[in-house]
Amino acid sequence: MAYDMLLSPMKIGTMTVRNRTVMTAAEMSLGRTDGCPTEKLMDYYEERAKGGVGLIIPGICRVNDMGAASTFTQLSMSRDENIEPMRVFAERIHAHGAKLCLQLHHPGRQGYASSINTLPVIIPIVKRFPRVLDALFRCTPLLLGLEEKKICMSVQSPSNCELSAHGATRIHAMSRREIKHLIRDFVDAAERCQKAGVDAVELHGGHGYLIQQFLSPNTNLRTDEYGGDFEGRLRFLREIIEGIRARCGRDYPLIVRLTVDEMYAAVGKSGKGYDLETGKKIAKRLEELGVDAINVTCACYDVYNRWLEPTSYEPGWRAYLAKEIKSVVTIPVIAVNFIRSPEQAERQLEEGYQDFIGSARSFICDPHWVEKVESGHAEQIRRCIGCLHCISSFMTNAKVGKSGECALNPGVGQERAYENPPQDGNGRLVAVVGGGIAGLAAAETMARRGFRVELFERSDEPGGQVKTAAACNLKGKLLWCVEDRLASLRALGVALHFGVEATADSVLALQPWAVILATGGEPVRPRSIRGADAANVYTPPEIIHRRTVLRDQNVVVAGSGMTGLETAEILNETGNRVTVIEMADEIAPGTWFQLVDDEMERLVPAGTQFRPGMQLLAIEPDCAVAIDKKTHALVRLPADSVVLSLGVRPVHPLLDELKGKIENLVCVGDAVSSGTIADAVHSAYDACMKLR
Repeated sequence: MAYDMLLSPMKIGTMTVRNRTVMTAAEMSLGRTDGCPTEKLMDYYEERAKGGVGLIIPGICRVNDMGAASTFTQLSMSRDENIEPMRVFAERIHAHGAKLCLQLHHPGRQGYASSINTLPVIIPIVKRFPRVLDALFRCTPLLLGLEEKKICMSVQSPSNCELSAHGATRIHAMSRREIKHLIRDFVDAAERCQKAGVDAVELHGGHGYLIQQFLSPNTNLRTDEYGGDFEGRLRFLREIIEGIRARCGRDYPLIVRLTVDEMYAAVGKSGKGYDLETGKKIAKRLEELGVDAINVTCACYDVYNRWLEPTSYEPGWRAYLAKEIKSVVTIPVIAVNFIRSPEQAERQLEEGYQDFIGSARSFICDPHWVEKVESGHAEQIRRCIGCLHCISSFMTNAKVGKSGECALNPGVGQERAYENPPQDGNGRLVAVVGGGIAGLAAAETMARRGFRVELFERSDEPGGQVKTAAACNLKGKLLWCVEDRLASLRALGVALHFGVEATADSVLALQPWAVILATGGEPVRPRSIRGADAANVYTPPEIIHRRTVLRDQNVVVAGSGMTGLETAEILNETGNRVTVIEMADEIAPGTWFQLVDDEMERLVPAGTQFRPGMQLLAIEPDCAVAIDKKTHALVRLPADSVVLSLGVRPVHPLLDELKGKIENLVCVGDAVSSGTIADAVHSAYDACMKLR
């Protein structure tokens, strides 16, 4: 298929972008505390420029150190000292034919007190004593921990102000003086970007951050000239735009990322905030004000899954938003429409939904996405599966001073090492036993190092535990990670043996330099639970693969991880009355909240009951016996059947047989410990890179 529109150049104002792809902003915590780009950050974005992306918009860039910080390590253009480091960054992006746009941002009520309060202190120290940077990073867990306990450290407003629902920052209605000062901060930051050779700036007017707070009647309750009617709510953004135009000139490209529909109606809150009709009105006014492009987005933190969707959403589900905006403006429309394939991208361009294909996650997952399209190897694209490991790892890793990750691309943040692996294989043979995602990732890693790799999978199809996860409702896209790894392995010349069970003798007969055991795991049936082996007791794979279909029964699902919740969803479909019990005090402990919210949108309306704080003790023919951990009372829950979703134990039958006979012998993935797709891929990569 030709991708004539996708690969064609187009202008945004005076800036010509070499193709229609835009890497939209997604913060990954790769910068310095003083807001300057690190080598890691520049390597990260430079790899995407090498990979063919037309326009790169890095993660959020603050305009003010005192009250506008969102993370400790985001970019900043708040001081003149940031200009020269940013010039170096821009030159590295330009060297590969891409354009650079910085997204100017203020978090508003969604900021973090720990960042806001400490950066004004940290930055001067870092400037004077650069070596203390690592020590300051190690303070991050302490600062965030205090914030999580609502020990608010914010000094940006009086102590009697309201605490934000999105962090321990004290929030207040801005004075006119504060507003004017902040408008000047945005304008000053844009001018610094221009001086640094940055090709364009984008104002973040979406996702509930400060600019969108002014735009929304849900958060803008002001009665002065910056609130009230439509024009009043638009005034803050209008004055920023006018200020940038006056300072930087009409020729400097200016983009606005705009939430065009707050999406409250999608969660049963019609009438709250503003809808698409108002979004179209805002977009039209922005064009009149001289904005060069609209980057269409939607929703805010209150409706999180509508702007950063999990895998259950269909690609292109929100394309209609971009098309509606395009119908009322003549300037280019950029949009992130959960676009994963070049076919989908080309179709949406041809059908007039948008002018530029925006995505962060696609290019995080595969920095060479565009290059593979250009070279005729689109089948080798590593597609993002929407697992949300990027955002969950970013938020989690911030607590330990680390950056965000990608489940499928272990090279994020270490591009130099990942893209240039040591070529030390010299054709030596490596045997990989197991064709789940860990085995596939291990085979790819070793093949990229120049080893000759043979992979053995006893079933007729690869995939392992991913096949089970993908068989759950709306989760079929998870199989992409298997399909795409297979395409990569074939391109690398890996010998794939499906339907072949490896034995110790057959492996030893190969005389391999290394053996990697990726033999997975099996569901746990704890012996401590009386009756766990009874005929009315099942494990999730039996239900998920529909090998067993239960109908019109009382069913207890023990364990509320994602597998347990997904199993409950399937059981609901056949008229069962489902109760999910969980030993912890909360449902789905340790699971990223978006994934839980996504499942709850289907489980709760179906009548699923949830009983946290319940430890399963025994299973009887007509009930499950549990102990209430708070009251210590025994509870008998009606149960015709019980599903044990209590984890997976490692299975590695060849380990003992091969020990002492193979010098380089390692286990990866679930064969070590049960985990996610991200755990499997990263453990395989790390283990393989340590083999020397």
